[in-house]
Amino acid sequence: MKIVLAPDKFKGSLTGTQFCAAVEEGINEVLPNTEIVKLPLADGGDGTIEILEYHLKGKRIKVKVNDPLFRDIEASYLYMDSIKTAFIEMAEASGMYLLKKEEQNCFNTTTLGTGELILDAINKGAKSIVLGIGGSATNDCGMGMATALGYKFEDEYGKELMPMGKNLSQVRVINSNDVMGALKSIDFKVACDVTNPLYGKEGAAYVYGPQKGASPDEIEALDEGLKNMSKLFKKQFDRDVQNIKGAGAAGGMGAGTLIFLNAELKSGIDLVKSLMAFDKKIKGADWIITGEGKLDSQTLSGKTIDGVITSAKKQSIPVAALCGSISLSKKEADALGISYTDAVMGKAKSLDDAMQNGYAYVKQMAVNFADQL
Repeated sequence: MKIVLAPDKFKGSLTGTQFCAAVEEGINEVLPNTEIVKLPLADGGDGTIEILEYHLKGKRIKVKVNDPLFRDIEASYLYMDSIKTAFIEMAEASGMYLLKKEEQNCFNTTTLGTGELILDAINKGAKSIVLGIGGSATNDCGMGMATALGYKFEDEYGKELMPMGKNLSQVRVINSNDVMGALKSIDFKVACDVTNPLYGKEGAAYVYGPQKGASPDEIEALDEGLKNMSKLFKKQFDRDVQNIKGAGAAGGMGAGTLIFLNAELKSGIDLVKSLMAFDKKIKGADWIITGEGKLDSQTLSGKTIDGVITSAKKQSIPVAALCGSISLSKKEADALGISYTDAVMGKAKSLDDAMQNGYAYVKQMAVNFADQL
């Protein structure tokens, strides 16, 4: 029997590789001769570099860059010299986790550090760059990233503006005279799983601004700034980004990568699956066991489990989901293509117990699953 393990992380409790180890232990106790293939996944958000590093064996490159508040930090990206490809996670340089609670406010933050990582990768010889844009602390429409690559953002007096959210509405000219020439020859793919437009009530500022620390007045100002950028993109680059799904991702970084990098926005899980040849590796499997911290109807859209189900259906492989918590009924799970479900929260005494002892609970769930095969 061949069983593929293809989980996402359980945030704050288990990594994807730890999940795989726990499930492998559980299955081996019951069915010791099972062929187990470990394919931990990520959907383009934070943690994606670790997963790609696990599968693709690239080299970590460390670089001194600006954090979201223009302070020096060391950030890293993954580089595969053999295929001249860099994998960059925006959260490494411009992520929420880099800031203390009281520092979090996307009115004042920048994506400059992400641009510096891109610049370093290009200088190292990268011809292809995959950029994950989850977990950002920013709402600057990619202005900081673009600044690192030679773009200048000028106000009505021709003065260069600091690349941060609060200055978006003051930009009158995007000056591209000093943009690095190599940029045009790089193939950029951006892992993007949200479909929000750039501005408006469903846009970057209104939907994500509150959780990034902006006040109601600041959110309104940021939205006006994104609208201003959209007009400039149309005027200077002849591109209407507002109607492109995902333009509002990561505080407008989706739109910024389209304009400044000529990038292609892709589903994060699809991008990760293709990079690791997931569909090829699951061939002939009797089961795929997936999992993540929380499974409900909302988390399914464009997420890891959704990607696993899509691949499994094509090859008629049944899917089991072992999760932290599940709020889907058996009927709903069946309709989605999940044949077996189990949750840590059904066994743990409390959330704290579930988080602390996730490994043991997941192993036990794997034993229970194997007992039924």
